[in-house]
Amino acid sequence: MNQIERIKHFEEIFDETSAAIDNLDDALEKFSAVQEKYFELMNYYGGDWLKDYEDDEAGKIPKDLKRSVLSQDGVYDLLTKNRELQIKILEIFADILRKG
Repeated sequence: MNQIERIKHFEEIFDETSAAIDNLDDALEKFSAVQEKYFELMNYYGGDWLKDYEDDEAGKIPKDLKRSVLSQDGVYDLLTKNRELQIKILEIFADILRKG
């Protein structure tokens, strides 16, 4: 690879890496910002959720009310995915730190 090709090659890597880092920074800020709400949802799922779910099953909740949160699988899947993402973040950064 000649000098011009090499500079172009590494310029592409620089641009791609810069964009990925900026996107990750934004995503991590948003992820961090919702964690308090995530814990609030976890507490709901371990508390009042069951009564709300049972009332929904009994037809006491209006059918036109958005109630994805009452889905057994939906909340569990969200909680599981959040935990898996936390582990993935740790694994990725541990690997980066080992290499760097």
